Amino acid sequence: MDLFAVAFYVFAILIIGCAAIMVFSKNIVHSAFALMFTLGGLAVFYALLYAGFVAVTQLLVYVGGILVLILFGVMLTTRGYFEKVHTRTVNLLPATIFTGIIGILLIFVYLSTDWTLIPLEDGEVTLTGLGELLLTDFMLPFQVAGVLLLLAIIGAVLMAARTRPPQQASRSAENSGTPSQKE
Repeated sequence: MDLFAVAFYVFAILIIGCAAIMVFSKNIVHSAFALMFTLGGLAVFYALLYAGFVAVTQLLVYVGGILVLILFGVMLTTRGYFEKVHTRTVNLLPATIFTGIIGILLIFVYLSTDWTLIPLEDGEVTLTGLGELLLTDFMLPFQVAGVLLLLAIIGAVLMAARTRPPQQASRSAENSGTPSQKE
């Protein structure tokens, strides 16, 4: 067994384990971090397939962008910390049957496909041309997208700072020593 096969199996186990933690965890922050490791493992899969651009895009867009957006949403929404969350399993039997059918179909496709390996040529995988395009012809859209994302993050932080829930506002008034309206 070569190094690529070992890396594939190690990261496959990591992805499946983190995905299970993500689905079954009752804490949303734990689920978000499990999602981060799942998406990072997928980036390793892309790197093992010699798809370097897709691997880097996976890390930048999904792990670096979408996951940070989810964590911003969780951290800036304080309402979830004050409410009890009750979860229950719904439609377990139909979901299990559907998952079993999809699994059987995937196994059938895997076993019936003729997998041929095509050797990779030396000059076939390169990111130089793509990097030159991003930093020459598409520089303005690239910079505009970065500025818009920065403005969205600043706006979200400002909106979260202005709108504080009543429970938090009353607690901070009691702790700061300012007289309340009852006095």
